[in-house]
Amino acid sequence: MPRKGKVYLVGAGPGSPDLLTVKAKRVLGKAGVVLYDQLAGGVRDLLPPGAELIDCGKSGSRHTLEQEEIEQLMVERALAGKRVVRLKGGDPFLFGRGGEELEALREAGIPVELVPGVTSAIAVPGCVGIPVTHRSHASEVVILTGHEEPGKRESSLDWDLLARFRGTIVILMGVKNLASIASGLVERGKDPATPVALIERGLAPGQRVTTGPLGEIGGIAKRAGVKPPAVIVIGGVVSLYREEDLCGAKE
Repeated sequence: MPRKGKVYLVGAGPGSPDLLTVKAKRVLGKAGVVLYDQLAGGVRDLLPPGAELIDCGKSGSRHTLEQEEIEQLMVERALAGKRVVRLKGGDPFLFGRGGEELEALREAGIPVELVPGVTSAIAVPGCVGIPVTHRSHASEVVILTGHEEPGKRESSLDWDLLARFRGTIVILMGVKNLASIASGLVERGKDPATPVALIERGLAPGQRVTTGPLGEIGGIAKRAGVKPPAVIVIGGVVSLYREEDLCGAKE
């Protein structure tokens, strides 16, 4: 039986290859197998040509591989003695199902190492001059998935609490449900004048920012043709936005 391999759960960052960590690049360069999610072109260019490359990308309801299949492939390749990299956008443990994959690998007795990644929830707003915390505007921040609508019968999110939340709300994967999220927050008492920023394709070619008050942002986004991927920021920190590129995304 071959010696058991190892799996690295690696964060690819928000899309720019310059924002991969030094360790992520080093681990990726030595990989024998790479299971990767949807990646920006510059990051895809770093995939080692001699490795077995397995596309695990998910987009909406389209899944190249189901989650159970991904976990099974990682286990199988590691048991065959391979050095396996599971490459995920952002950070593996923030809405990346990295925790589930860690559990599956632990159960199979596979050695695992985490390589954290830069999360778009902080980096993308920052790149357009929106700090998610600021002493004059917000001393707390909450990050949530936009897959859950406020009207969902058994939501795991406390929308009443979010409507009262005085800090910054950052929403990932929320473009599809933006109108219902905004109206749901307003209906629960959040000020409709609360500023909102929608940052499309953050830190990638085509980066665009659309802003507006919470009570109108659904219509504004529709008229502007806002499309995923986009990071949604709700709160007073959005007032700090200026039309500038602080991270060289447009270079």
